[in-house]
Amino acid sequence: MDKTELKTRKVSAFNLGCDKNRVDLEHVLYALKEYGFQIVDNIEDAEIIFVNTCAFIAPARKEAIDAILTAIHEKTHGRAEKVIVGGCLPQRNLEELRHALPEVDYFLDYKNNDKIVSVIEELYDVKPTKFAPTEHKRVLTNFPHYAYLKISDGCSNACAYCAIPRIRGRFRSTPIDALVKEAKELASFGVKELIIVAQDVTRYGIDIDTNLLELLKELVKIKGIEWIRLHYLYPELVTDELLDFIKNERKMCKYVDIPLQHIDDIVLKNMNRRTSEQQIIDLMDKLKTKYPEISIRSTFIVGFPGETRAQFKKLCNFLKKYKLDNVGFFPYFREPNTKAFFYKKQVPEFVKRKRLKKIADLQGDIALFNNMTRIGQVHKVIVDYYDEENKYFVARTEFCSPNVDFCVIIDSGVKVGEFYNVELTDLSELGYKGEVK
Repeated sequence: MDKTELKTRKVSAFNLGCDKNRVDLEHVLYALKEYGFQIVDNIEDAEIIFVNTCAFIAPARKEAIDAILTAIHEKTHGRAEKVIVGGCLPQRNLEELRHALPEVDYFLDYKNNDKIVSVIEELYDVKPTKFAPTEHKRVLTNFPHYAYLKISDGCSNACAYCAIPRIRGRFRSTPIDALVKEAKELASFGVKELIIVAQDVTRYGIDIDTNLLELLKELVKIKGIEWIRLHYLYPELVTDELLDFIKNERKMCKYVDIPLQHIDDIVLKNMNRRTSEQQIIDLMDKLKTKYPEISIRSTFIVGFPGETRAQFKKLCNFLKKYKLDNVGFFPYFREPNTKAFFYKKQVPEFVKRKRLKKIADLQGDIALFNNMTRIGQVHKVIVDYYDEENKYFVARTEFCSPNVDFCVIIDSGVKVGEFYNVELTDLSELGYKGEVK
């Protein structure tokens, strides 16, 4: 096969896992598109299928294997010719995967994503070219008015339950000039909201003699970007200077996602977290008193090894007191190659499920209370999409991140991707009811 014939191949992709993984895939898709491949949504229409996997916890690995098997089915029963698997799973279980899934044509190390074209040329026995994809460009895989900007890779925090450092390596920041260039490119595509992501955004720049605040000061200068949202700020490095910038800068969403994981000192120590109960309380007190306009999202792990009923109750009481706006809960998963895997006093699964339901119900009541306080207020929203089945538009305030937080339902009079001032008139299981003002 020659290069011209190779370019007639259509490529489709599965994307699994976190938004950082999504960014990696979008760079891969741009390289494929720039080379000449046609990107298609339906894998049944593709000759080449790329599966971008997650391997963080057991359910994610199962989902990844299911996606790979679906791709293999298309190869054996459909029109697909090649299956390539990338992302985190090959970093964790490469030899096992090669043995169990010989139908996969190539397992791509995520550090070699920029070599995707060379890999495909090799698979088709096409003479290699000197093709190098344009840096910083992406094919967006979500709605075109918002995009995730991954500012670092890897993690050096070594939390006892987490395998990310083994999978992705140590924390590595991307230089500011490269990120600004990518953000400007996204703005030229029509992106209006940047969602800053990393395993720990607060540590940005620690390895390259800069910091998150310096990056944000450059990003807010970009024409076309109206909102900048921060995900995954570890509590020990949330400074007054950063909070002041979020409060006072017009483009910064009044929103912080701070994964606390627990509140009890013993549990935090066993998790190998770098924050104490008192430090968390001090931060929450500060946010609630000095920065009440900033909405707080967090995540917590339920059923960590050794968690007692008293420690779980302390976590529930913490939520009752501080009434965080948006919270995600996860049962502890016993992951191989992590410190906590070897801990004694593993919590039984039925206890995890019971605690998970109790705390989720508690937070549901808290969220309802918090959201009711905004009824009658007017807020700026961005319209994400039109729901064809239910015949309404779905929008978000700056207090809500895509896909995980509350939305605003608007019947008519708006366009997708645009900003509007909307009065929040009612609340249901679907979200707020909103009327354009």
